[in-house]
Amino acid sequence: MITDDDYLYYVDRALDGMAGIVAGLGDRLANVRPPLPGANSPYALLTHCLGVVSYWAGELVAGRPVVRDRDAEFDSAGPVGPLLDQVAVVRARLAEDVGAAVPGAGLRGTPPPAYLGPDRELTQGVALLHVYEELAQHHGQMEILRDAILADQRKAEHHTADQRTATQNPGATP
Repeated sequence: MITDDDYLYYVDRALDGMAGIVAGLGDRLANVRPPLPGANSPYALLTHCLGVVSYWAGELVAGRPVVRDRDAEFDSAGPVGPLLDQVAVVRARLAEDVGAAVPGAGLRGTPPPAYLGPDRELTQGVALLHVYEELAQHHGQMEILRDAILADQRKAEHHTADQRTATQNPGATP
């Protein structure tokens, strides 16, 4: 229905958006979990997305064995640079996997129920659609995470500045 290039264009937009957010936040803030119930850090969310791409496109579509610890993806943390390097590696493999996919063919494995994929019989094309679904929704989620982290950061900086002013000028109102 769509070309490989069209599919990869939209997948790349989501990956680029998330990679840009993580890069923009830097090592410290990319690893912060905002004060929202069940929130992940942008770093962990991007790690999870790379796991999604590697597993669903790499193992289930291309048939390449992938070792994945889905739960650990959400606890991951670290410097941004190596994670961004991994984005480039996963993106290149995905382009190869998409090029070799047979959209109407069955998967080359069965996803565990814990992976929360579509609850229906899947083809390689549907698995690739699921990859895009995950990347698009997590890109939007990461935009919200970034905004919450930066708002919290600004609030903390403002509070620190107010405290500094109060200490230097005990009679002043912040």
